[in-house]
Amino acid sequence: MTDPAAKGEEGIKITHHVQGQGGTYVAHLPGEDLTGYLEWEPENGNDDVRIATHTVVPKPIGGRGVAAHLVRRLVADAQRKGFKIVPRCSYVAAKFDENPEWSDLRAERSSE
Repeated sequence: MTDPAAKGEEGIKITHHVQGQGGTYVAHLPGEDLTGYLEWEPENGNDDVRIATHTVVPKPIGGRGVAAHLVRRLVADAQRKGFKIVPRCSYVAAKFDENPEWSDLRAERSSE
């Protein structure tokens, strides 16, 4: 699903693709074939809590804020749709630590 309002600085466009019970946010940059992505899965099959598992940005498109855009889109969706986030990915966890205003969206880490 593409959100037309999901374009960020530098023309970065974020799309969200539901896959099975989880999903992937994909960052598209103008003029680039490579994309960055953030993957999530529901906690114990419950879509009210989403576990951010991986954030990957290939080096050739790194340094442009792609990963930060992906996390902001996940957070915006959580605010709009009312789900919580378990930041298992270290990058997502760091962004939550940098943005205390997101604390109400952070779910306790699930037991593994």
